[in-house]
Amino acid sequence: MAVADPTIIYLVRHGEKAAVEKDPDLTAQGKARARNIAAILKSTGIAHVYSSTAQRTRQTAQPLATDLGLQVQVYDPAQSANLVAQVKAAGGTALVVGHSNTVPELVRLFGGKPGSDIGDDEFDRLYQLIVDKDGSVTTVLLHTVAP
Repeated sequence: MAVADPTIIYLVRHGEKAAVEKDPDLTAQGKARARNIAAILKSTGIAHVYSSTAQRTRQTAQPLATDLGLQVQVYDPAQSANLVAQVKAAGGTALVVGHSNTVPELVRLFGGKPGSDIGDDEFDRLYQLIVDKDGSVTTVLLHTVAP
């Protein structure tokens, strides 16, 4: 099966998290946001779903992966360049779930423009990076909701 051009990569921070414990779960609002992300992206042709090792990122990625019958592929957030190489090698459309301090750097590594830093209380950014045949990247900033 040929990979369609352009390739699209979606990047999002995990949903709202519970208390400040070491590896917190998502709150009810965070779980609602994860379902919203799945609803938004369900028809976009996503072939790969990536999540950092944290519970909250895996819980954010899982609803979409479940809807699409995909496995969540876990990556080490300290190895951003390796993840970018893995996503590019896999080809096709992908979702990457990360953290407020990793998503902007990932956007940059993929060739996009992240804009301002993501605040601790900001969970609604959804980046759409459109990678054209010539390697140029268009960054579209979308927003998710948590009803």
